Amino acid sequence: MGSRLIGILDKLVDTVIVIVCVLLLLIGTYSLMDNLWLYQNATDRSSLTYKPALDEPLQEEKKISENHIAWLTVNDTDIDYPVMQGKDNYEYLNKDPYGEFSLSGSIFLDANNSPDFKDEYSLIYGHHMEHGAMFGALDDFQDRAYFDQRRSGTIVTDERSYELRLFAVCSAEANETVLFDPQGRTISEVLAFLRGKAIIYNEPTEGERIVALSTCSGGTSIMRLLVFGTIHER
Repeated sequence: MGSRLIGILDKLVDTVIVIVCVLLLLIGTYSLMDNLWLYQNATDRSSLTYKPALDEPLQEEKKISENHIAWLTVNDTDIDYPVMQGKDNYEYLNKDPYGEFSLSGSIFLDANNSPDFKDEYSLIYGHHMEHGAMFGALDDFQDRAYFDQRRSGTIVTDERSYELRLFAVCSAEANETVLFDPQGRTISEVLAFLRGKAIIYNEPTEGERIVALSTCSGGTSIMRLLVFGTIHER
């Protein structure tokens, strides 16, 4: 009787172990597929068909939707994306440029900024994705040599094409109002902050408007990495 009970318990333990192993395998497979799906969404380049020609404004027929307000390119990097603008700063956190749900979201301009980039200070957000996708590519700009070799780019709106010239890199908390409350922010306020806090800083030409590219940094929810540039009409 005792040996029979032991045998039943052994079989039960073996069955439980098999079930646990199968569950772990399924969870691992799901996690792998989920990460792959997320990466594929983040690296989807189908939107490049909407990219305007060099030195041409963003035409209506080249807009993905009415919320597509610009195109951002940083030369010699993978940053080459449509810029969206929602009714608030949550709309495009988990929505791709086509309006579909996506954990990688979109590159988007702060809802309080003017869509024509005529504010003195404009702020563009993007998720920090693995393998340099989206604004994960901003990490590399913390290296001075890399930064010095990739300081040019363009921002194209439906009115004009701007030349982008990068001049600073800074890490800051997301509640830093000087950087993350762009409405009515002046160039002098931003520059005064950067002169004392920036990781890399080059004094920009006076009178030019500033654009910041912002993403998560440091593995925490509060830290952000920002790359700053000046813009002027091409």
